[in-house]
Amino acid sequence: GAMGMARCERLRGAALRDVLGQAQGVLFDCDGVLWNGERIVPGAPELLQRLARAGKNTLFVSNNSRRARPELALRFARLGFAGLRAEQLFSSALCAARLLRQRLAGVPDPKAYVLGSPALAAELEAVGVTSVGVGPDVLHGDGPSDWLAVPLEPDVRAVVVGFDPHFSYMKLTKAVRYLQQPDCLLVGTNMDNRLPLENGRFIAGTGCLVRAVEMAAQRQADIIGKPSPYMFQCITEDFSVDPARTLMVGDRLETDILFGHRCGMTTVLTLTGVSSLEEAQAYLTAGQRDLVPHYYVESIADLMEGLED
Repeated sequence: GAMGMARCERLRGAALRDVLGQAQGVLFDCDGVLWNGERIVPGAPELLQRLARAGKNTLFVSNNSRRARPELALRFARLGFAGLRAEQLFSSALCAARLLRQRLAGVPDPKAYVLGSPALAAELEAVGVTSVGVGPDVLHGDGPSDWLAVPLEPDVRAVVVGFDPHFSYMKLTKAVRYLQQPDCLLVGTNMDNRLPLENGRFIAGTGCLVRAVEMAAQRQADIIGKPSPYMFQCITEDFSVDPARTLMVGDRLETDILFGHRCGMTTVLTLTGVSSLEEAQAYLTAGQRDLVPHYYVESIADLMEGLED
């Protein structure tokens, strides 16, 4: 194909037509690519319609664990992305549920202790895993012996850590106690260190919470989200995707672009989100090729120039 080494070249003109011409499909990250908060990236809905008209398959892959698939589909519709099917949307919450369904197959009535959102719990429940622990959990008693005396739920076979604004020392203590039981799995939805908001502000990301549990339990979590190739496996269970003919479009070098390289896709960085062109060029200079995109665009709207109508 036309794809050579990852050199972080601007994708336009003949190269753009060539790359899109050869592509069967495109995987899009969501936050920072299609939208930022409630602001859609100008031209994004039109691009998706044009890709569909050109016969390209589009799939969406998000590390966010705060929306179950039906809510995520509603969000797409509400922001003006028409004509998408829920089956095209893959979140770390959905894929975490699939991993547990695999790993806990044969366990009667499995339960998971969830440090995360009601949406994450809903995805687990949808595959038959009962979830406990969602919501605030205040510190009980005055000290360690009281904290350790709090009863645990029986039959918890996994601790799942997603984005949890109610994260607390009490929850951390319970998580570690569950993880001391034999055969209890530890799953993290993603390792993103922080979540960007508008105007350069940000909040702590899920990775901070996963690290706390890993540190306390002295165990490594199975990580679901990008750059872990597990999300790509989930996609290929539902769709036949040829990575050599698929573009991975994202805004984070350390998640989206690395994920694309690990899965053998052509990578495109869009500059509407977290990572900057300077960071990509610094990785190129340092020879860290797996963090360098093959191409970049200012915005995914730029891809429209490569589609014949």
